[in-house]
Amino acid sequence: MSDRSDDKNFWNFLKWRWQRLFKNLPPASAYDFPAGHHDPHFLQNNRSRPTATWIGQSSLLIQLGGLNLLTDPHFSSRASPVAWWGPQRVVPPGLALADLPNIDLVLISHNHYDHLDESSIRRLLQRPEGPQIRFVVPPGIAKLLIRWGAQRVTELAWWENLPIDRAEVTAVPVQHWSRRGLSDHCESGWAGFLVAAGGLRLLFVGDSGYADVFRQVRRRLGAVDIAALPIGAYEPRWFMRDHHMNPEEAVQAHLDLGADLSLALHWGTFILTDEPLDEPPQRLAAALRAQGIPAQRFPVLRHGETLLLDEELKPQSRPGRVPIS
Repeated sequence: MSDRSDDKNFWNFLKWRWQRLFKNLPPASAYDFPAGHHDPHFLQNNRSRPTATWIGQSSLLIQLGGLNLLTDPHFSSRASPVAWWGPQRVVPPGLALADLPNIDLVLISHNHYDHLDESSIRRLLQRPEGPQIRFVVPPGIAKLLIRWGAQRVTELAWWENLPIDRAEVTAVPVQHWSRRGLSDHCESGWAGFLVAAGGLRLLFVGDSGYADVFRQVRRRLGAVDIAALPIGAYEPRWFMRDHHMNPEEAVQAHLDLGADLSLALHWGTFILTDEPLDEPPQRLAAALRAQGIPAQRFPVLRHGETLLLDEELKPQSRPGRVPIS
């Protein structure tokens, strides 16, 4: 795995945290994000219409081709190895774990605590369908999930694919890194996942800095219908640039991928970095206007909001894709 930058060492981290002490950052109490609308009864019984429901951070419930899948499921109050310290949720999970439909597939992009949460995984596995849930993860992560009780775990390296029931999952490169403790820097992998099901192709990125990886995906696998892209956790740029896209770069990734529709993730849930928590959607709107892209092609969902993907992707509402250069 080479799509990473290792020049941000521990001393750079300490430099960032020291500088952060002198910034007047808004506290969690400064934010009020209204909950979005969803219908748990519909979601629990739906196996025909493609939907996306934003739970928070990088957690999505995706219903596609009759499958119910979760991305980076996180339902805990903190993104941390302990329950009493670390980044705390600003907004409750938009969809309660108890309101989920039966889950068929879980995609894990990498092992950072805001993406791979032990408590959430264990609670998923305690559900009636738990033993049958298929987990697809980058190399080096399966051992954790098996330790937590998962029985069906597949590791995929970049460009490897796995047929699953009526779908196919392909792992794709992103520019990021991994670490869960003091001594495991980049020992496990990180990836995005392209899911093809029900005649649609959805790319879940997880975390990534902006890089040529998005054009690589399009050249090798073709344009995607839907891209779930991170838009937050980007300041200060000198420290975050290699690992987290800002909204302007997320719009460029949308164009690079030839996506008909992109969904904004990785903002408004945990205070992880230095930008105001409500800034990413504002900058995204401005970046879309600058590129002449209609706002509905890159919606910002509220926590818990369900999007009916077949409505968003009606032929008459789909603009032509920008050719890749």
